[in-house]
Amino acid sequence: MRFDVTILGSSSATPIFNRNPTAQILNINERLFLIDCGEGTQQQLLRFGIKSQRINQIFISHLHGDHYLGLVGLLSSLHLNGRTKPMSIFGPPELKEILDIQFKYSQTELRYPINFQATHTESSELIFENNDVMVETIILEHRIPCTGFKFTQKKRLRKIIREKVEALNIPLEMIPLIKRGMDYTDSKGVVHLSADLTTDPDEPKTYAYCSDTICNWKYLDQIKGADTLYHESTFMHDMLQRAEDTFHTTSLQAAEVALRAEAKQLLLGHFSARYRELEPMLLEARSLFPNSKLAIEGHTFEI
Repeated sequence: MRFDVTILGSSSATPIFNRNPTAQILNINERLFLIDCGEGTQQQLLRFGIKSQRINQIFISHLHGDHYLGLVGLLSSLHLNGRTKPMSIFGPPELKEILDIQFKYSQTELRYPINFQATHTESSELIFENNDVMVETIILEHRIPCTGFKFTQKKRLRKIIREKVEALNIPLEMIPLIKRGMDYTDSKGVVHLSADLTTDPDEPKTYAYCSDTICNWKYLDQIKGADTLYHESTFMHDMLQRAEDTFHTTSLQAAEVALRAEAKQLLLGHFSARYRELEPMLLEARSLFPNSKLAIEGHTFEI
């Protein structure tokens, strides 16, 4: 099953040095999820050949503009392009009011319904689930209420060993049952065990998205063992006081979070406009957590 993330924006606060505010596309089994929607997200979708009409769920972490100011424009363009499918939006309760007032005073009545679900910061909660994935909030600490999002694959059915199934001429309608553990009895009465006709499925993977937050370690348990952890790293560690004053994290702290959480891969993002070159941030993180990578726009990372 496909499970990867494409970076659309990696800048904090403002677009600069050809970096755009935060936005990501998560592809789970060819279903697209948009995580945050900073200014310029529509242009980035076009630039990287991603069809916005394929997005059916949008997750907004908090109400600082660099994480949601592209949302009204995106929703409006979907309307103008004839979308009729519902759109599900998950975000802070006040986001619904912002959307309503924008569409009210532009006299825009969307052609498609928006299903809005408010997120809360009192405790983590399951906010979305389908056949492939569960999405839970991660409780972060920023200057305003903020959540991250944890995307966890559901365990798949066992994998058929094609050669054995074809050799036995097993009817196609039996395949789903065998995957679920049912044994197969052939025309001679010989029982073929499901365990012999299948292999174990891949282990479910987890993508943890930690948006803006001070490094307080309180969310470690929620992201434990993540296969890929995206963590904001607005500043280098020599700017620790600035990071704490603005409720942000340094690249070295992000690496320590990944290390303590036993993550397998760390993506650094949300870079301050003070940094034109990002390599020093990467080197700082790798000094503690070697499998650190920069969330460069247009790059797709396998979870």
